[in-house]
Amino acid sequence: MSKRKKISRKKLTLRKKIYRCLSYFLLFFCGITFFFRFIPIPFSAYMAQQKIVSLLEGKSIDLRYKWVNIGNISKHMQSAVIAAEDQRFFDHYGFDFGAIQHALKHNKKSTKVRGGSTISQQTVKNLYLWHGQNWFRKGLEVPLTLLLETLWSKKRILEVYLNIAEFGKGIFGVEAASRHYFKKSAKNLTREEAALLAAVLPNPIIFRVNQPSAYVKRKQRWILQQMHQLGYRH
Repeated sequence: MSKRKKISRKKLTLRKKIYRCLSYFLLFFCGITFFFRFIPIPFSAYMAQQKIVSLLEGKSIDLRYKWVNIGNISKHMQSAVIAAEDQRFFDHYGFDFGAIQHALKHNKKSTKVRGGSTISQQTVKNLYLWHGQNWFRKGLEVPLTLLLETLWSKKRILEVYLNIAEFGKGIFGVEAASRHYFKKSAKNLTREEAALLAAVLPNPIIFRVNQPSAYVKRKQRWILQQMHQLGYRH
């Protein structure tokens, strides 16, 4: 057998292995995503990442997390995150290309990086992937977001997002956040409280609910205005 044929056969074998791995990957996530369509999420990949990192650093972090159904989450909170994070949430299929294009134009001119991720993309990132900026993670995010949009309703995506989003160091989900910051259940959040929680996303470590900066207060007011203009679409 010639050297060229051997190389060609090796490439073909490697390609088959890659396709097989991708098939197993998609089958696994199809199964688990379908399963998670019906049950409360026990924990997210990002929660696990936070716990592992803290252990490797020799620290101990207590994760605060309590799942609640969307019926027990204030309508104000649901509207606030849509107004703040993804105003076309009910109109797109996982990706807002207008927002992505706008973010790319902004990032070329500014040192402050702006993201164009939808609530669906952020749900995938928190649930299955890891935080960080690299093309490999972004590449995985695309098919998983499409899978989520295919197997889940918009209501379920919003429910999971609100339950696993980080609202402070070790504070995951709106129920844990509401009890920690306002000493009440998420179903009793006011418009102002909901807008304040939404204002710290997606950087709740830099921007704090209990010590809101002037920027966070301005964003809270902007979110309240957007909520009023958009109305309750869900």
